[in-house]
Amino acid sequence: MPDVANDRRLDPRLRAMLGAFPEMTPTDAASWEEIVENAAASGMGALISQMMDANDTEEIAPSAGLRVTEHEFTSSPDGNTIKLRFVRPDNDEVVPGIYYIHGGGMASMSAYDGNYRAWARIIAANGVAVTMVDFRNSVSPSSAPEVVQYPGGLNDCVSGFHWVHEHAAELGIDTSRLVVAGESGGGNLAIATTMRLKASDDLDKVHGLYALCPYISGEWPRDEFPSSTDNDGYLLSLHSNQGRMGYGIEAFEAKDPMAWPSFATVAEVEGFPKTMVSVNELDPLRDEGIEFYRLAMEAGVPARCRQVMGTSHGAEIFPMVCTEISRDTARDLAAFATEA
Repeated sequence: MPDVANDRRLDPRLRAMLGAFPEMTPTDAASWEEIVENAAASGMGALISQMMDANDTEEIAPSAGLRVTEHEFTSSPDGNTIKLRFVRPDNDEVVPGIYYIHGGGMASMSAYDGNYRAWARIIAANGVAVTMVDFRNSVSPSSAPEVVQYPGGLNDCVSGFHWVHEHAAELGIDTSRLVVAGESGGGNLAIATTMRLKASDDLDKVHGLYALCPYISGEWPRDEFPSSTDNDGYLLSLHSNQGRMGYGIEAFEAKDPMAWPSFATVAEVEGFPKTMVSVNELDPLRDEGIEFYRLAMEAGVPARCRQVMGTSHGAEIFPMVCTEISRDTARDLAAFATEA
């Protein structure tokens, strides 16, 4: 396990945060049902939600000048109801839009957790409209009570994007500046949503893709991704089958790139809109994110990559810890949506 307390590469505030997390030793699971049952019995979801709520303060993420509304849509093809949380400047201007997909390994967490409530306001304060989709998770419920494996959550994300595009006029969103974004599992779903939109000839609706610390491999450690070994234990411990078993082992075994975008080929990302991949220096997922950026470049996509030094996985979504780092990334995301 890493010596977090003495790693001088890590921001001291993150050292303190990571030191407060219980040490995790992941083990392989026999089935999805076992993972769901263990998650429900552990009580960890309530503890994590409580920790996330501490991020939601007016000092960290002021609400002045912003308007928050909630919406629902019917997802296809299952006909289930999914909520959207919408945050925008409190004016009547037409502004760029960010369709944001929360993290949690496609398995847990919610757009209604305190850290995401704060994160949406921090992004929207830069003059953009932020829509957070609360898709069905694969292990622990979000605001959607059902838990479903792949492709249920992805179906919700794609359906929600179409709903936002169709309702852009009433929401005051400039459809020529509508970006798909997300972090960790949400980065996976943001990439996969873009792939789905390509498959349905709807890529013209997407101005850009912004994937933060994307969780896209499905198998760790991997020799070609040294960070999957070197950084394992910094917030995430991934050396088990839990991720792929929880999301759907059949999709992993089939090497389905819409479930695990590390399987994507050049042909499958050709034609993507401009793409930004943002990675964290001390993240076990760092190198798979960088590899996706390189794949996008190879495919002729106008792609860029940024690395946030001194940070562990998804540090930006814990704004109470490193507020200015969260704001830096929020400004970059908003500028990415705004620029041509």
